[in-house]
Amino acid sequence: MPAIRLSSPTLNCPNALELAAFYAEITGGRIAYSDHVWATMDGPGGRIDFQSDPAHVPPTWPEPTVPIQFHLDFYVDDLDAAASQVLAAGATKYSHQPNSDHCLVFADPAGHPFCLSTWDMLNR
Repeated sequence: MPAIRLSSPTLNCPNALELAAFYAEITGGRIAYSDHVWATMDGPGGRIDFQSDPAHVPPTWPEPTVPIQFHLDFYVDDLDAAASQVLAAGATKYSHQPNSDHCLVFADPAGHPFCLSTWDMLNR
């Protein structure tokens, strides 16, 4: 049987390099590759790829008028400090926060939802 391994999630967005730079900044990662339509961010927790799509429409949350296909979760030690860091980098915090005691929901600069969480599901 052939080996099938996940290489990375890929997010469509208006500008691949700009969004890769945002995620590199908040994770301490680096831009590993970029061209006019693609960028790769290599971070301490793995790789995320970005593809420029001029027709990109960001999802909406919590009312899914534009459905969310998936979102990224990031484990953090200090929720308040991490929230300040991502806001300073250009994220937007959603007003609806259903689990704010352990998880905060944000939108990246292209409008993709992502969460900062103190729950580490693999080590519970």
